Amino acid sequence: MPKIRVKTLPTEADEQKATENDLIKGCLEFLSYKKIFHYRNNSGAFKTDRGGFYYFGAKGSPDIIAVLTIWGLPVMTGIEAKTKNGKQSEYQKLWQKNFEKVGGFYLLIRSLDELETKLKYVRNKALSILSERNENKTVAL
Repeated sequence: MPKIRVKTLPTEADEQKATENDLIKGCLEFLSYKKIFHYRNNSGAFKTDRGGFYYFGAKGSPDIIAVLTIWGLPVMTGIEAKTKNGKQSEYQKLWQKNFEKVGGFYLLIRSLDELETKLKYVRNKALSILSERNENKTVAL
């Protein structure tokens, strides 16, 4: 892969002290560079003028949703960025479990190199599944 100079992570040393937001920005730039359809999946809450809270997004959902195209078919991929010591919340673990149960790929990544490696794995795994189904002439709906 050609080295991409991401503004938010200019050197490997800086990657060690990057925040999750820096890593997310780098992931978004990488996915754009690779022309992979994706969007930043925001979720959270904020206080309204009336003193209540407004919640948005699915609790525990990943930072980024990406759709890889394999043999013309969409492959849903959730990408959760964590720093070296970052941990998933219980809601994130539950979301991952449910997403994978329906055939989605969930990537917990800590660097751009890890994102690239795991995206290659997703591509190869999806190709393997599709190839196997094609040989068996089965379709899962």
